[in-house]
Amino acid sequence: MYTTLITFVLIILIFYFLIIRPQKKRDKEAKAMIDAMKKGDKVVTIGGIHGTVVMVKDKTVIIKVDDSARIEFNKSAISSVVGKGTEKPQKKDKDGKEAVDNKGGEAGSIGVDSAAPAAEEKAEEKNEDKTDK
Repeated sequence: MYTTLITFVLIILIFYFLIIRPQKKRDKEAKAMIDAMKKGDKVVTIGGIHGTVVMVKDKTVIIKVDDSARIEFNKSAISSVVGKGTEKPQKKDKDGKEAVDNKGGEAGSIGVDSAAPAAEEKAEEKNEDKTDK
């Protein structure tokens, strides 16, 4: 009888230290992160949207996603604070207009990696070199 009672207590202790206690600690850290969020912080939502905090309200936060797009989220929808304040100044071209950093080189492309086409060209050049010999 005592062995089953001791076994039951040990199982409860193991569950507490391996599951319940770490989860409470994560919840406490998440609450502290949300409470410390302020204007200018870069955040990521649970849906994967990246943006900059524009305004913090009681239960919601307004995030600037693009130059003209702002979205209001519940504070609980913020999964992490990526960076603190201070946005980089925009690069300006020689005419004084804001330069657009477009990795793909095409108008309207979003985050296209220009390294992939260059790697394909190098592979084709190697194949041509082998066939020429």
